[in-house]
Amino acid sequence: MRSIALILRATRVLWPFYLGIIVCSLIATAATLVIPFVLKAATDTVVDVVQGTAVGNVITTVVWLAVALLVADMVSSTVQNFGGYLGDVMAARMRQILSTRYFAKLLGLPQRYFDNQVTGSIISRLTRSISETTGFLNNFANNFFPMLLTVVAVLVISASYSWPIAVLLAVVFPIYVGLTAMTSKKWQVLEAEKNEQVDLAGGRFAEVVGQINVVKSFTSERRELNIFAGRFARTVVTTRDQSRYWHLMDAARRGFLNVVFFGIYVILFVGTAKGTFSVGDMVLLIQLVAMAKAPVTMMSYLIDTTQRAIAGSKDYFAVMAEPADRDEPLLLAETDTAPSADTGAPAATATAPGAASGARQAPPSGIDRLPDGAAMVELDGVTFAYDEGVDVLRDVSFTVRKGERVALVSESGGGKTTLVSLLLGFYRPTSGTLRVAGYDVADVPLDLLRRQVAVVFQEASLFSGTIRENIAYGREDASDAEIVEAATRAHAHGFVSAFGAGYETTIGERGLKLSGGQKQRIAVARAMIKDAPVLVLDEATSALDTKSERLVQAGLDELMIDRTTIIIAHRLSTISSVDTIITLRDGRVDEVGSPAELAVSGGIYSELLALQASSSLKDRKRLRKLGFMA
Repeated sequence: MRSIALILRATRVLWPFYLGIIVCSLIATAATLVIPFVLKAATDTVVDVVQGTAVGNVITTVVWLAVALLVADMVSSTVQNFGGYLGDVMAARMRQILSTRYFAKLLGLPQRYFDNQVTGSIISRLTRSISETTGFLNNFANNFFPMLLTVVAVLVISASYSWPIAVLLAVVFPIYVGLTAMTSKKWQVLEAEKNEQVDLAGGRFAEVVGQINVVKSFTSERRELNIFAGRFARTVVTTRDQSRYWHLMDAARRGFLNVVFFGIYVILFVGTAKGTFSVGDMVLLIQLVAMAKAPVTMMSYLIDTTQRAIAGSKDYFAVMAEPADRDEPLLLAETDTAPSADTGAPAATATAPGAASGARQAPPSGIDRLPDGAAMVELDGVTFAYDEGVDVLRDVSFTVRKGERVALVSESGGGKTTLVSLLLGFYRPTSGTLRVAGYDVADVPLDLLRRQVAVVFQEASLFSGTIRENIAYGREDASDAEIVEAATRAHAHGFVSAFGAGYETTIGERGLKLSGGQKQRIAVARAMIKDAPVLVLDEATSALDTKSERLVQAGLDELMIDRTTIIIAHRLSTISSVDTIITLRDGRVDEVGSPAELAVSGGIYSELLALQASSSLKDRKRLRKLGFMA
């Protein structure tokens, strides 16, 4: 139950609901317990009439007893329903809190975490874990908690009439729970196996739906269906073993209960026959025993939902326990897991920013943008490996000065995109130093670092919603005039205006209603709105046709004005006008120079130019194999 306790602790802001549910349960329990006493009084009164020993106005007495029953029932039902309302709202608020914190946690996790996850599995884990946990707590609040209070009261009242009955009732619960605990360990192992298959199936489902055109074009519908069905088929096999084991143990538990309640009824019937109990006492105790029996027989369902909630909450807290990126102050505050002062970014000690060596200095606090330096991006002996021992970059050093346009050129897989990921703080260098505007990125808060850099990726990566929303994604407080200006400079205003809804046109998931060139121009406008001093063009035109490329390139030319630009290109024509080309070979810097210098140096760039100029089919294939287009 530790996981459930952690959930309650994480949602302690809901304490008014918890308190209200407790109060309602106490009132409902008290009203319910009145009923057996009223029935006892009514039974004794009627028996006295039958035996001829009744005194007073019996009719008035039994009518008032009936009124008491009515009032007790109405109070009980009214308060139970109000408690149920509180439980439903509590569960909805809990879902909101846990889901928001889960999402906030994901947003604060490092890129490496997502490299090892399937998107659909992350989504499935959210839905399953939180649904099972909130469902259990909702049921517990609406049903089980009032019943447990009733059981405690029944034990106390029963003890005042017959201690053997109270002892038998008291013995039922620990033994029943103990027998259940024997099955718990194996049950949870099997449940975890099922959850894994469900998450994998959900992950594949999301991938297939997101790339349905690929699935259909390769006529892989049946293959995908078989994979999906196979995951759930495995859950059926696991469920057979799990359910068989659970219900065999449940039959044993229920058999034990039947024996215990047999003993209770024998005591009641024999005691009444001997005169130890009056008929009214017997009716009262039978009612109380029935009240105790209901939650005991429902204990299997309670424990089943508890086990599911525990298994689900373990998955939830496994994600919440993942180490966050080195600093995500807003997100961590949102999840109530903000690090202490000694666990944040490294302490700053140092000299002026931009020093090539020696002590370091963190940027001033409270600033929105790093001050420009003569050198905007500097790499000093940077080495990086995604997996230990397999270096993607090796001792890379170069400098990009303010306002300079630099192109990174290498064969496919040469580390160009990895450099962009390091620049954005998605990963940290294994060794060496990366500086932006003179500050070591290890000392710059991630949100401040990423405000320095605007990126136009090869895939535009738009969101469902309107064109206006997608452009304003670069800066949410952008005015309508700024949005139109950015679209105009990106050569997007023309086609946007042609739509009936203009900038309010919804573009569908990932911008599916737009062409490749249109999506990329929206992405350029989004980068313009961000207005960052450093611009990264990560193969921004490689997937476009010639006409679309010209339009997008015109927008990129506007975007690059007065910015420090790093270009990764798959078309050599797009980098012919840069100031400097840096070539990478096997993860190391091979050459640095102007396009004119490297064109005749005999290095990678000159080799690529020669392949591009060649009319040989073999050379053209070689160029494409290296990851470049003519």
